[in-house]
Amino acid sequence: MTDKWNGEEMADVSKQTIVITGANSGLGFETAFALAGKGAEIILAVRNASKGEKAVDRIFSVYPNANIRVMQLDLSDLSSIRHFADSYKENYDSLSVLINNAGVMIPPYSKTKDGFELQFGINHLGHFALTGLLLPRILATPDSRVVTLSSLAAINGFIDFENLNGANGYKPMKYYGQSKLANLLFARELQNKFSKHGASAISVACHPGLSHTNLMSRGSGKPINRFVHYLSKSLTQPASMGALPTLFAATEPSLTGGEYIGPDGKKNRKGFPKKDDIINTLYNEETSKRLWDLSEAMTEVNYRFTESVTPK
Repeated sequence: MTDKWNGEEMADVSKQTIVITGANSGLGFETAFALAGKGAEIILAVRNASKGEKAVDRIFSVYPNANIRVMQLDLSDLSSIRHFADSYKENYDSLSVLINNAGVMIPPYSKTKDGFELQFGINHLGHFALTGLLLPRILATPDSRVVTLSSLAAINGFIDFENLNGANGYKPMKYYGQSKLANLLFARELQNKFSKHGASAISVACHPGLSHTNLMSRGSGKPINRFVHYLSKSLTQPASMGALPTLFAATEPSLTGGEYIGPDGKKNRKGFPKKDDIINTLYNEETSKRLWDLSEAMTEVNYRFTESVTPK
């Protein structure tokens, strides 16, 4: 692995089609901006189409020949996820990279349109359903990738199967950690299934360390409190740096699947991309399989790996 990977040495993505959730701001925007600049076809999968179009305009202002479009996706609504997947499959025969980036962080207790605790519902279940519904295109595309964003919060995360929805007591940070651990477990378990079925696709997890984004708006979509904004900027790295682990996970040829990519600095809070072996400590086979089965039941999305598999 090259030291201080900064994106300049990114592998060729000019023939790839890449879907990025939550790409109108923060890490998602920086990821889309970098990949569009390298010639990839980018789909911004965003809840607010108007904000998505503004993001597209920002990218066009720098890369006027960028191949980029917006598709509406609300990860808090399974019907919206199904509509997005159906629309995508009607218009595209392949999917090179799916980047599960969108997320909410420490909102007041609330639920998705389908009745799931908001953080678990959006951060994990929404992406679980989206990936499963797009799986035919992923499997049909040679050397495709699924990149799922976790967080440093996963280190202290715990899947509380007895109170998954927070109905019997809810602490925002605890449930954020649960959702981000779920992201990590999903990414590794997905890789296990790709390997089992001999698919050429790989699944890679990543985390941005401590990066300055709008996540601290607590899911409200409103600007961050000025004091919180100042404190966040003093302790974190820019979103452009925080996006590097995602870009590395999405493009680095040496990755074989199952890796966890994060910053290389002190306590993995800032820096350039590197493999983070803590995934081997956090991954638990029994918990992951239970989470997978429960996620299929909750979303009613069943993964089918035997259809249209492009072999290694």
